[in-house]
Order: sequence, then structure tokens, then C-alpha cells
Amino acid sequence: MNETAPPRSGGRAQGGRAMTTPQQTTIAFIGLGIMGAPMAGHLIDAGYDVVGFNRSRPAVDRLVERGGRAAQSVAEAVRDADVVITMVPDSPDVEGLAFAEEGIYASAKPGTLYIDCSTIRPDVARRVAAAGADRGIRVVDAPVSGGEAGAKEGSLSIMVGGEAEDVEAARPYLDVVGATVVHVGPPAAGQTVKAANQLIVAGNIQLLAEALVFLEAHGVDTESATTVLGGGLAGSAVLNRKAAGMRAREFAPGFRIDLHHKDLGIVTAAAREAGVAIPLGAHVAQLVGALRAQGHGGLDHSALLLLVEQLSGRDQRD
Repeated sequence: MNETAPPRSGGRAQGGRAMTTPQQTTIAFIGLGIMGAPMAGHLIDAGYDVVGFNRSRPAVDRLVERGGRAAQSVAEAVRDADVVITMVPDSPDVEGLAFAEEGIYASAKPGTLYIDCSTIRPDVARRVAAAGADRGIRVVDAPVSGGEAGAKEGSLSIMVGGEAEDVEAARPYLDVVGATVVHVGPPAAGQTVKAANQLIVAGNIQLLAEALVFLEAHGVDTESATTVLGGGLAGSAVLNRKAAGMRAREFAPGFRIDLHHKDLGIVTAAAREAGVAIPLGAHVAQLVGALRAQGHGGLDHSALLLLVEQLSGRDQRD
């Protein structure tokens, strides 16, 4: 469960440390996509001064309409920020933002708190944290789970890695966008837990897809079936959030196959490095890769159902 966030009124905390109001805190938010845009919006709604940067300008314009401010570059976004939050697709994106000539570490002031909410390789997270410490930047890895719906609702689950003091400094901002914020260990621990999360989610979606095709083959009403399954041990957040769309064959992306393919690559590589067997996870990773190779990378990861239909000879697109 969340710990109580530090007070957001003016004054001083215990020990005499000065506290700032949201209006006195500037947050640079970089990466305003499916997840980042609603997260940045919640921070604006909470009263923070949010400066946004994104590779495509329309996302920044929408942030400004919400009440944020626009930056023309990463350097401009972070130069006067107290907190920097990034939500970008992959490890190279985070490395580029952190280490570029006019990136975060070259442009942010010492003492800046850097919260990376992207999902990246644990080894990259460790390197980013170490390099930040060398430059006087406090770094926290805080990948999120909950998909687009969780981002919009402000109900994300956030697994946080970093030094305890830095994690506590990050908590007020994470509490705005997440319902479950847990410090899971030292730098990169958050990314390791997120890798495990993606392993579990992929397995659940695959089994749900198989169950739905199985039920349909036997002529069972799948809406009734998923209702009763959701009330028993088979119930899960995946079933609650994904079953209706899968029954309707609606795969508008909440979390794209392309991204889950990337994440399962992180899982399989990290498992191999640790000497851990993940036979089911490795198989699901192959299925996700196969679906992506068929050109479905832009669909929601629940589109694994399409592959089950194909393997079962029940492809409804034929």
C-alpha cells in the first residue's frame, strides 16, 4: 500500500527540511505518448508546473491545452526543473535522453530528481543511476503497470528502485499517477520487478486467448463464462480488462505487441544471464514475436487471440 505522501502545503517538514507546494515545483515530463500524456495531465491537475517535451509536437500542444507548458528541446525542458520524469519506449531512448550532449545530465542542475518510468533493461537502469550519481543527479527507476486505462485513471502499479531517500523524494509525484507505489530495492530493482510483471501478464493473456477459443469451439457463451471465471481463482486483472475486447475482436492498442515483444526480450535475456529457466515465458515470447512478424505489432497485446485462432484453424479473417 502507498505510504502517506508528504504534506503539500507550505512550511517545514520534521527535521527542519523546507517543503514546497506543487506550484513551486517544476516537473519536466519527457515522453507524452499513450502512457505519458495522462500521467503528465494528472500532475498538472495536482497543481504542479509541468513542462513537456515530446518528439511529435501535437502531444506537447495537447499538454499545453491541459494547462502545462511547452519546451522545444530536452535541454530547455530540464534546465530549470526540480524533477525530471521520462516515459519513453526502450533502453536506447533512455540512454539517449540521459547521455546526449544536450540531454538530461548535461542540462539539469545538480540535485535534480530524475524518475524514469520507462520499461528498460535492468543493466541500463543501473548504468543510468550510476552516471546520474556521478553528476549529482538523484535517479529512481519507476516502471509502471496498468496500461492505458491505469494511466488515465491514475491507478498504476509502480515498482520503484533506488536509494531510500531518493524514492521517498519521488513518492509525492508517483502517488499522483499510481495507486500502488512500492520501493522494491536498490537501483534497477524496479526494472527487474517490471520484467517479472511482463512475464506474468503475457502468460495470462496467452492462456485467456486459449480459453476463449476453447469456449467458442464448444458453443459456450463467452460473456457468461468470463463472468463466472472472474469470480473464482481464474480471475485476474487481465481477465477483467481484456476479455471483453478479445471477445469482440477489438484490439485498439492499450499496450502494443511491439512493446511487449521488447519487454519479453528483456525478460528472456535477464533470465538467461541469471541462469533461470522460464519455459512457458520463452514460448509466449516466441508467439508474441510471431504475431509481430505477421505485421500486427501495432495491435494490443490481447491480439494474441488471433494467433490462437490461426493455430486452431479457426481464423475468423478467412
